[in-house]
Amino acid sequence: MEMRVISEGFAVAPQMQPEELADLAKEGFAAVICPRPDGEEPGQPPLAAMRDAAAAAGLSFHHIPVEGGVYPPEAIAAFAAVRREAPGKVLAYCRTGTRAVTLDALANVEGLPAATRIARAKAAGYDLSPLAERLEAGT
Repeated sequence: MEMRVISEGFAVAPQMQPEELADLAKEGFAAVICPRPDGEEPGQPPLAAMRDAAAAAGLSFHHIPVEGGVYPPEAIAAFAAVRREAPGKVLAYCRTGTRAVTLDALANVEGLPAATRIARAKAAGYDLSPLAERLEAGT
């Protein structure tokens, strides 16, 4: 599993497989967020399989689909709620991890400056600099 740590309580990953979720629970994760629409591309594990594997591992599973580079306020708020309310670490996965880290930066549950959120993402291999203005505006 390719996991990239963003902060002490949050990590992102490219598309995961159901059998990988059990390892997350062993590593102290409590929740998984999937921002991919179900069936977005061929070969993607069905959402039901991911949800079942998460439940079997004792993880809560949250589906907050976003697509086309659009991050509606409702999706950002739902993502933030999961991050705030999870009783342990949260992992979000999508095709490459970019949507997941972007949602986290937009949700800003830690109240960090935009530059810090951009730097954290960059350290994990994601370039959020094109979103700097939006992150600074807090929208």
